[in-house]
Amino acid sequence: MDRRDFLKQGSAIVVSLGLGNATSVAATDSPETSFRGPYSTENTKAGPSDLSLRFLGTGAAGYYQDQTRRRHSSILLDKKVLIDLNRCSLDMLARRCHPEVLFYTHSHPDHYEPDTALDLNVRKIYLSETWIDKARKDFEKYAAEKKKDMPQLIPLAVGQKVEEGGLVFTALPANHATGNYKEQSLIYLIEKGTTDEHLGVRLLYATDTGGIMGNAGRIAGIDPHLKTGRPVTAFIMEATIGMGMNEDWRMFNHTSVEGVARIAHMMEQQHRYLPSEGQPVYITHMSKKGWPTQEELDRTLPLPLRAAFDGLDVVFKSHS
Repeated sequence: MDRRDFLKQGSAIVVSLGLGNATSVAATDSPETSFRGPYSTENTKAGPSDLSLRFLGTGAAGYYQDQTRRRHSSILLDKKVLIDLNRCSLDMLARRCHPEVLFYTHSHPDHYEPDTALDLNVRKIYLSETWIDKARKDFEKYAAEKKKDMPQLIPLAVGQKVEEGGLVFTALPANHATGNYKEQSLIYLIEKGTTDEHLGVRLLYATDTGGIMGNAGRIAGIDPHLKTGRPVTAFIMEATIGMGMNEDWRMFNHTSVEGVARIAHMMEQQHRYLPSEGQPVYITHMSKKGWPTQEELDRTLPLPLRAAFDGLDVVFKSHS
């Protein structure tokens, strides 16, 4: 099946299922000319109970060297906390923004650069307990070379919760291998204002990972098997594998566009994803293989997906 046929078939399926709360593409419209928006998460200000997020980079490894120049994937939360960091993303930070807390997902170099964290004067770093010894050696080496103080390195176990900057982070297992067979890569559930009575904001940030692992879904409360589960209100997921590439060899470690759409649809149908009206599912960590331009993505992605781009600011509203 070529890309045009894939898009037509995928769009028809998505529309027939009513996927997403964004404006639907009519069944008679061509998916290559239809456009979704405006998005309720963009061009808006965050209230004190909302979660603000900036995409510092939205590309997979190697993309930054391509002429399209997507920086390596990284996000900034409430202007205080980073998830992953690479030197090529530093120009996306505001001049007066100096986050001191950093969470790593895994040790691949497009997500993990100890010297960059030291240059930014990050003081507290969280990462999986499975590779903290490697991280400590790396940071000690660069700290000595740069004559910088060592940051505090804090190990995380799967399922562990920590609070930073008014946000609660829960470490979830990712389906993503590195060169260290003992390393457990992580994705994160990020909560703000979540109590027993209020959902607040519950953001599932999933990169890099091939799908959502069962344990991750259960810890986050989104596994439909759980009778007492809890929905997420926002969803960002990697889509390394482009449209029409579902048999790509990277599927053991990464997710396709169609895969993200199916996960989002299932969660919404099972009431485990409750977005605000007009809020898309953002995809990130896009590779340079098989990906069209941002303008083409804006026209052709299946609902409710929206391709993030470097420097995009979004606000996820708090739910009662």
